[in-house]
Amino acid sequence: MNKLKAANLYQSELLPVSGKLVERYNECLKTLGFSPTKLTSFSIDGIGWSPEIAEEKKELLYLNHGEANAHAIIISPLQKGKPVYLPTHTFDRELMKLVFKTYGNKINDITRDSAICLDFDQGIDAFYGPMDVLKYKTINIHFRLINNLNKAQKKQRELIEQFKEGNNFIDETLHEKLLQSANTYGDLRNRDLELPELQYSVSSFYTRAFGGVYVLRDFISDIIVFEDEKWYKEAINDTTHDVLMYHINHDELIEKLRNHLIAECDLDEVVKTPRYDRVKKYELSQQLKETQHSLKEIFESKILYKSYLNKIDINALKKINSVELYLERLEVSNEYKLKDMVDVDLYHALHQPHSSLEPMHQDLIWKLLINVSPKDVLFLYWYDKEQFYKTYETWDDSFKDWVIDTIRNNI
Repeated sequence: MNKLKAANLYQSELLPVSGKLVERYNECLKTLGFSPTKLTSFSIDGIGWSPEIAEEKKELLYLNHGEANAHAIIISPLQKGKPVYLPTHTFDRELMKLVFKTYGNKINDITRDSAICLDFDQGIDAFYGPMDVLKYKTINIHFRLINNLNKAQKKQRELIEQFKEGNNFIDETLHEKLLQSANTYGDLRNRDLELPELQYSVSSFYTRAFGGVYVLRDFISDIIVFEDEKWYKEAINDTTHDVLMYHINHDELIEKLRNHLIAECDLDEVVKTPRYDRVKKYELSQQLKETQHSLKEIFESKILYKSYLNKIDINALKKINSVELYLERLEVSNEYKLKDMVDVDLYHALHQPHSSLEPMHQDLIWKLLINVSPKDVLFLYWYDKEQFYKTYETWDDSFKDWVIDTIRNNI
C-alpha cells in the first residue's frame, strides 16, 4: 500500500486523534459497551471508525454489536464531511450528513469538552435470517453524551434554582455542590446540549450483513442480490416474501436489471468512452505475464499497446476486441447475435446505471455493477474502495503504477 499512501489514495483523509481526545473516545467506547483502546494515538474517519483500533482489536466492525447494530462516535466537528471508509450500509454517509446538517452548531459546542455516541437503530435487535434485511424501513438515530453531560447540566440548573430560593444563598453545602459542578463541568447554564433523535427513511441500499446484500426497492419489483452463495441458498427457501432473488454471479441478473430500467448498456456509445479504454487495458493486463516494457509504458504508448495486443493468443485478442468486432459485423448484417460474439464478462463490465435513476441510486447501482464484473479500476476505486484495496495487492507493480496514474488523473 506504500505507493497508494504516497499518492494520497489510501485513507488519506483520516483525522488524527491524541491526548484528551483519546480519553473521550475511550469514554464513548465504554458508553457503547465496547472495551477501550490501549493506543495513545490513532486516526478516525467521518463515522469515528479507526483502522488502527480495528487492527488492535482484530475486528473490522468493532463499532458494531453484531451485524444489526451499528454505532458512530463524534469527538470533533472536523469529522464533518470526512469519508466513511468502512460503512456497514451504503446509507451510513447519508446518516452522518444528516447529523451534521441538523446539529452542526451543537456538535461544535458539545465537542469542546465532551463527545457524542450515536446509535443507528433500525428496530432490529439481531438478525435471524437473510430476509431480515427487508425489515429496514426507518433508521432512528439516538444520541448519548459521555459522562452524562446533559444530565449534569440539568442537575446544575436545579442547584442554581435552589440557590435562588429564600436564604439558600448562604447555604455552604449548596455552595460546595455548585462549585464542584462548575469545576467538573464548567458553566453549563446556557449551553444547548439536547440532541433529539433523528429519523432517516431507507430506500434501496447495500449492507455488509450476511456476506453482503443489495436491497433494490424502488423499481418495478423488489430485488435482492446476495454476494455470498451460502446466504443466497438459504434465502431462496423462504417463500414468505414477494421479492426477486439473485446471486451476484448469476448471468440473468444483468438482464433483469436492464428489464427493470436499473441498468443499461449502449455499446455504440460506450466504445467511445475512456471507461471502455480502461476495461480493455485491464483485460490486456490479464494476458501479459512477462514483458520487455512495464505495463504502465505499454498502456501509455499507442505503438507499444498495439504491439503487445498483437502478441497475445488470437482467442484472447478476439475476446478483448469482441465488442468492436461485433459492432463492425452488425453494420453488415443483423444476423450476428451479441451473446454469440461479445464476451459476457466484458459486456457486463460495460453496463452503467440507467440514466433515469436518482444520484443516490446511481451510486448504489455503480457499486453493484462494478462488483458483478470488476474490470474498471477507476470505478472500482470510486465505488468500492475496500474491494479495490484487496485486489490492488494482487496486481503487478507496473500495473499498480498505471492504476495510480489513472486515478490521480481523474480526481
